Amino acid sequence: MGYRVAVVGATGLVGQRLLQVLEERRFPVDELRPLATSRSAGRRVRFAGSSWAVGEASVAALAGVDIAFFAASGEVSRQLAPEAARAGTVVIDKSNAFRMDPAVPLVVPEVNGHALAHHRNLIASPNCSTIQLVVALKPILDRFGLERVVVATYQAVSGTGAAALDELEAEVRAGVEGRTHPPQVYPKPIAFNVLPHCDRFEAEGFTLEEWKLMRETRKILERDDLPVTATAVRVPVRVGHSEAVWIQTRDEATVEELRRVLAAAPGVVVEDDPQAGAYPTPLAVAGRDEVFVGRIRRDPTTPRAFWLWIVADNLRKGAATNAVQIAEALVGAKARAR
Repeated sequence: MGYRVAVVGATGLVGQRLLQVLEERRFPVDELRPLATSRSAGRRVRFAGSSWAVGEASVAALAGVDIAFFAASGEVSRQLAPEAARAGTVVIDKSNAFRMDPAVPLVVPEVNGHALAHHRNLIASPNCSTIQLVVALKPILDRFGLERVVVATYQAVSGTGAAALDELEAEVRAGVEGRTHPPQVYPKPIAFNVLPHCDRFEAEGFTLEEWKLMRETRKILERDDLPVTATAVRVPVRVGHSEAVWIQTRDEATVEELRRVLAAAPGVVVEDDPQAGAYPTPLAVAGRDEVFVGRIRRDPTTPRAFWLWIVADNLRKGAATNAVQIAEALVGAKARAR
């Protein structure tokens, strides 16, 4: 049996990846409704070998939909998602609008898929940098416990959207040609640069992106007491977020034990032989759905402390693929309940 599926934000980078991943994974779509804001309505998108007209996102356009993927702004999600959920549509929302709502499960299927059992037709998909972090932390937490997590991210410009990718390309071209290109998406040039500034600055000098990482990680891992702190940095990379992660385990562990636990975890690929040049990079993992971990090493300054290097495609596992995996888990649970 197929499903009536809507993709809100179908013309954006994540929306386009959602359509691609739905097709690749052969999700049972009987009827597709690609939707967007009035600015993008009327454009066309490709799915399953056909061209589909994009409609304007509205409560009426979502009527009768079984599953709606929201890949638009938080404002659009706040306006439409609750109404759609009340009407019986299962909403899987990628925005920040509902992630920290106690009544809304925040789900990474490999980590806390059990949280889906309590959804009320509204499910949040975490921030892209959070997803890859918790996929790697969960097996370590289960086996050795965690006492502290410190994260520094190196985030691709595609996390900001298509306009940011265009800006990177224009700045690179201008730099090579000896010209300047005034930035419009970011407050400073991103080409040949790094910006310790992802999203707006908020309380205590942290950015919203950093607060997302800290708060969402604790919620997903069901460890409100876990100390997590972060610095989020934008780098001139098209696709793929990287993270340098410092952890302190509760129990004694060795580097080899961490490698084994991670290698056995769902959705994780260990690529860790630096002497042979084996470690994950954004360029290499683009287009993949797994979370890659390398540079696993002990911190000699602190007991039970280790460093990890974690890389994932932010548009796929960090956004589209995670949302589709949530839908697949719901469909699988429904099939088992019959």
